[in-house]
Amino acid sequence: MAITDLADLKDRLTGDARVMGLDLGSKGIGLALSDVGRQVATPLAVLKRTKFTADASALFRLIDEHGVGGLVLGLPVSMDGSEGPRCQSTRQFARNLMSVRDLPLAFWDERLSTVAVERVLLDEADLTRRRRAELIDKMAAAYILQGALDAR
Repeated sequence: MAITDLADLKDRLTGDARVMGLDLGSKGIGLALSDVGRQVATPLAVLKRTKFTADASALFRLIDEHGVGGLVLGLPVSMDGSEGPRCQSTRQFARNLMSVRDLPLAFWDERLSTVAVERVLLDEADLTRRRRAELIDKMAAAYILQGALDAR
C-alpha cells in the first residue's frame, strides 16, 4: 500500500522504527536511514541495480537489519510540477515493492536534490569526480529523507 501523506506514514510507524529514504537511479538505489527518533537522516549505502527481485531482496535485508518501519521514496517530479516517465517508473517500483511486502511508504518531491548534493560535494567537500559519483546517490537519499523528516 503506497501512502502519499507523510502524516499517515508517521501514524503507521511503531515505537522506535526507523525510516529509510530511497533515491532511485537507473544504475543504483541510494539509501539513507533515520535515527530511531526520526529526526536525522544519514546516508547508508548504494545498491547496484540488477533485476527487481534481487534489488528487493537486498533492500528488504537492509530494512530488517536496521529496524525500518517505513519508506520515503524520492519522486522525480519535473521542474514545472508535472510527472513524466521517471515518476511513472518510480511509482511502479513502489507498487512492485509493496506487492512483496506491505510497508508504509510516502513519496517525497525530490526536485533539485541531486543538484543540491552535488553542489555541497563540489564546494565544501572538494571531492574528485569519481568520489562524488560514489557518494551522490546515498547523499541524495539522505537529502530526500531529511526533507521529509523536517516536513512532518
